[in-house]
Amino acid sequence: MAVSPDILSRFVPMKSLSSSARADLALHAEERTFPPGSVLFREGDRSNLLYFLVEGEVIRRQSGIESRKITAADDDALYALARTVPRMYTAEAATEVRVVCIEEDMVEDNLCVDQAASYEVFEYDGSEDTSWMWDVLTQPTFRKVPPENINAMFKQFEPVVCSPGDVIIEQGGQGDYYYLIREGSARITRVSSTGVNQVLAEIGKGEGFGEEALLTGDPRNATVTMLTSGLLMRLSKNDFDQLLRAPMVKKITAGNAEALLQSGVQPIDVRLEDEFRAGTVRNSLNLPLYLLRIKARSLDKDKKYLLFCQNGKRSTAAAFLLAQLGFDVCVLEGGLSGVNPVQPQPQPQPQPQPQ
Repeated sequence: MAVSPDILSRFVPMKSLSSSARADLALHAEERTFPPGSVLFREGDRSNLLYFLVEGEVIRRQSGIESRKITAADDDALYALARTVPRMYTAEAATEVRVVCIEEDMVEDNLCVDQAASYEVFEYDGSEDTSWMWDVLTQPTFRKVPPENINAMFKQFEPVVCSPGDVIIEQGGQGDYYYLIREGSARITRVSSTGVNQVLAEIGKGEGFGEEALLTGDPRNATVTMLTSGLLMRLSKNDFDQLLRAPMVKKITAGNAEALLQSGVQPIDVRLEDEFRAGTVRNSLNLPLYLLRIKARSLDKDKKYLLFCQNGKRSTAAAFLLAQLGFDVCVLEGGLSGVNPVQPQPQPQPQPQPQ
């Protein structure tokens, strides 16, 4: 059963979260009802699930200690029942009880992200508008960034006010900044080798761009133009490398990659089609870096992916992009250099996933 954020505001530590953080956490919580006499959990259990008592009475039964009741109105009920692991006691429903269940890790993640964002608003400019920071930090990829890097990142961001039609980065230019959209929307286009101007994507609030040139050192491979007025936050190349690049791109050695592939991880070759045809890793999908924003929607977010190119530069950029979109990815360190590629097998095309 769905949980209201208002219910979470009754309990410690969720009552200290911002409203947006509680709303996000409520999506991961579950309400359960137990009849009288049923056991919620037993002494010694090692489950990571937290139980918060909303209604009813629970009997605490602990070895060598007299049993006692906890009601939803007690001060003890402000906290999770037997939060420590292993459980210190058995919880039995004395009446019909209603509880909210949440994974401990989800609570900790939300606390970490929310407190980092709130702290940095004060340090950054004293602004009371934390919503854009929460939009950024709740993206799956930014959960991988250490809190100390998140703190530094927000302090280093520079605001850029934009008007419709402003060209933010231009194809062929040098990479100098990574951008996040705080307000507004933009269009990404690329001029092909035949002179055709292709629309690659339209992006909006909370989405980032400009990482490819910073990660590869190559010229910008696309142009980004504002569709509306807006506000961007930009991070210099040096700050991007120090604060985001390392924690967000996981690299795997060739030896470890073999074990991953045997476990069912899907390899993706991000080189050009002609390079792919000349030889690649068996059972690989070919999704060239320049098409990745378009083709990413065809990938299954429930799968894990190993990305590779010739020397690791393009696959690093691809991994950063896919990580921002919520995919579980890693990169073959050093690329195919030193690895014996095989002729590609006929590959099934990835099927679009329900939106």
